Amino acid sequence: MQFLERTTAVLLPGSGSDADFVLRAFAPLTRLCARTVAVDATPPSVVAGYRAALTAAASDGPLLACGVSLGSAVAAGWALENADADITLVLTLPPWSGAAGPEVPASMSARVTAETVDEVGATEAIARMRAGSPPWLARELSRSWAAHGEFLAPALREAAAFVAPTEAEFGRLAARTVVIGAEGDLIHPVAVAQAWGAAIPGATTTIVDLADLGPAPEVLGRAGLAAITAGC
Repeated sequence: MQFLERTTAVLLPGSGSDADFVLRAFAPLTRLCARTVAVDATPPSVVAGYRAALTAAASDGPLLACGVSLGSAVAAGWALENADADITLVLTLPPWSGAAGPEVPASMSARVTAETVDEVGATEAIARMRAGSPPWLARELSRSWAAHGEFLAPALREAAAFVAPTEAEFGRLAARTVVIGAEGDLIHPVAVAQAWGAAIPGATTTIVDLADLGPAPEVLGRAGLAAITAGC
């Protein structure tokens, strides 16, 4: 793992999530890196903030970009546009390819949540989410949604409308890439992870179990580390 020792890890959460989650999720990888930048969603644009963090870190040398959902799509798009960058991608829980249609679960979930926040306010939206979610997810989202404050609904709407790379575009991605899906995750179907992995040249695709990931987010980092180690 020598190449990671001089690498900056940039961690990009999913929509509605936060830096706290990705720091725990990717700890098995980041502890091997020289520096870690975990990016929270900030106004006026989540995507612009993620891209700016990648660009800034790239000026210091090699990158390890670890994304969750929207973060994965942004990282992959940035790598396609910066083909000369020395970057390793760990793309987890991919949301969709290309533009998200109305039936895409991750986009629909973000859009409906934004509408709920607009209608009843963040406090009531969090209460409704807690009532219908597994305990681990309720804990994670209660913290991160509250931290977003008034930016929660705009951030979710931006995520819902994001245009990810298409599978054809993924065919031009030259970065070292690990794609990780979670069996049992209905918002981020395993089929999307498998499609990304099949489209990206040389990518390694790994599937974990949502039942393991929920209470122990570092499952993502361990799966990414195992795949990177096997490929080095």
